[in-house]
Amino acid sequence: MSAKQPIHGAGVPASPIGRCNAPAIRAGDFVFLSAQSSTDAGGRIVPDTLEAEMARAFANIERILSAAGAGLSDVVQLRAYLDDPADLAEFNRLYPRFVSEPYPARTTLTGCLAGVVRFSADVVAYAPRASSER
Repeated sequence: MSAKQPIHGAGVPASPIGRCNAPAIRAGDFVFLSAQSSTDAGGRIVPDTLEAEMARAFANIERILSAAGAGLSDVVQLRAYLDDPADLAEFNRLYPRFVSEPYPARTTLTGCLAGVVRFSADVVAYAPRASSER
């Protein structure tokens, strides 16, 4: 078994940038997700309110984690990206709707999405595999 396994399959949304990246990579007991935004199953960007974009992005994150045998409760690090720095207070208010305690380590960057989407996030999850899968 390779040390790095790309995560693909049913329910995993397509990338809006095409085939040049994997939605996620499992490396040992860790799962590393590429940034997820407000996209539909075909990878098309769906612009919306901050709350709706967060909901869509976190749904995509959950689908990818599930395909890797993990869930949101396994997330140990989250990097959030906001297009508009003015959205930071609303993001902090909405965040607990999508991520529960104990919260993962988090970094939040603003002003970095060039107006394409309002929100994007990438995560790292710790999800040990069964010893029979190693």
